[in-house]
Amino acid sequence: MGLDDKISNAAEKAQGKAKEAAGKATDNERLEAEGHADQAKGSLKQAGENVKDAFK
Repeated sequence: MGLDDKISNAAEKAQGKAKEAAGKATDNERLEAEGHADQAKGSLKQAGENVKDAFK
């Protein structure tokens, strides 16, 4: 649960931001919501990684 996971979580958040921006640009509410959900999932995973690191 190291650097690879942190990079993956950051990539997921970045992908979510891109989806959200594309959804806003195309007025696609579904894509915008997917982007928001991806960002939230990436943030939640990152918080879990931070907790793991705190107990090491």
